[in-house]
Amino acid sequence: MSLNRFIPLMIFCVLSFALYVGLNLNPSDIPSALINDSIPEFDLPVVGGEEASFSSVDLTKEEGIILVNFFASWCVPCYVEQPFLMKLKERGYKIYGISYKDKARDTNKFLSKEGNPYYKVAADEKGRVGIDWGVYGVPETYIIKDGIIRYKHAGPILEMEFEDNFMPIIESIDQ
Repeated sequence: MSLNRFIPLMIFCVLSFALYVGLNLNPSDIPSALINDSIPEFDLPVVGGEEASFSSVDLTKEEGIILVNFFASWCVPCYVEQPFLMKLKERGYKIYGISYKDKARDTNKFLSKEGNPYYKVAADEKGRVGIDWGVYGVPETYIIKDGIIRYKHAGPILEMEFEDNFMPIIESIDQ
């Protein structure tokens, strides 16, 4: 019996194993290279506000824990997380929004219709700031304290994700 007869079976087994492992990975578990680093520098126009710009300086001046949420009006999961972001605002969390690859008029319509949980919203129409932050899809939310990125969450935030993923980090860095 020749070993050449078993080569297709071995290739099939290796590919099946790789597919099995790949399908069981959670894409929101991709770590950010920026964890425990300073936030990337940026300066963007404000959406729907009277201020001229929103920059990294605004975030570094903040005391305490803040959230930075990348979102877009064209993003279906962003509609899903918006009601919970409104609850977080009611609970006293300061959330900054960065509208990713979206037109200001569309962002304004989205916020008018769904509610605005953000302290300030910046317009990243070209997506350049999102690239600097390591955003690969929206929504993505970051926990920031003292201008340092402490945690990154890819995907919509709902109550369970917030309690399971965000709260332990917030409690540990808030002490």
